[in-house]
This record gives sequence, structure tokens and C-alpha cells, in this order.
Amino acid sequence: MCAIRCSVCPTTCNGGFLFGRAVRGNLGKMVDKKSRVKDAVTREYTINLHKRLHKITFKKRAPKAIKEIKKFATKHMRTSDVRVDVKLNKAVWSRGIRNVPIKLRIQISRKRNDDEDAKEDMYSYVTVADDQQYKGKGTEVVDA
Repeated sequence: MCAIRCSVCPTTCNGGFLFGRAVRGNLGKMVDKKSRVKDAVTREYTINLHKRLHKITFKKRAPKAIKEIKKFATKHMRTSDVRVDVKLNKAVWSRGIRNVPIKLRIQISRKRNDDEDAKEDMYSYVTVADDQQYKGKGTEVVDA
């Protein structure tokens, strides 16, 4: 036993683990992570493109923004197959190659892949959100 006092349990526990279960985070929810990845879900995110395009050459900013959006979707949805909607591409390129929007509100949907010879059974579809008001909005689950 160590002297770490967790925020969840009043007693001291063994480095954040008590009785073999993780104390920090979801205490009562011990869900298998593999099953969560296979669910189809739609979420809205605000992505800050300004910090991802810092010190990028002017003529490479819009293509780099599309690559960063794909990387963001791969990280958050845990799928390597990411497809970008035409509307999102138009929104990124709307002010030219140099002047990419600072922030974008995007909607990422993890969907089941119907193609039988696909490597993965899920893919991510990224589109631009309907309202672009991102003040005070975090991640929102649209469809579960």
C-alpha cells in the first residue's frame, strides 16, 4: 500500500488501483474497450487549426489542414479509414490556400463498412457541423 489518496475513495490505495480495478475515471463502469470501438456513433468537435498550422508555409496550409483533420479523426474515432466530406473540403478552402479558418466545428461519424473486402469493419466520415458557433461548446454526442 502506498500513501496516495485518490479523489474517489476515502482510503489510501495502491497507486490508484483498489482491489484490481481502476479507481480514477469511471469507477462503476467497467466496459470492455473493444466493444466501444465497434459502436456506430456521431460526435461534434471543435478543432483548432491555428495551432496545428503554426509555422507552415503559406502554399501548404490548406492541404496540411485536411491532413490534420484526418489525423484528429483517426485519433478520436480509432479508425484508420477516414473520409472527408466535400462540404468540409470547401469550408477549409473557402478563403484560399493561405487563409485557413482558425477554428472549425466538425462532425465525425463512425460508421459500419459495408464493403466485404475492407481491412477494417468501421470507417470515419468527417463533415462540417451545421452551426459554427464554438464558444462554450465542447464535444457533443449527436447520435449514440
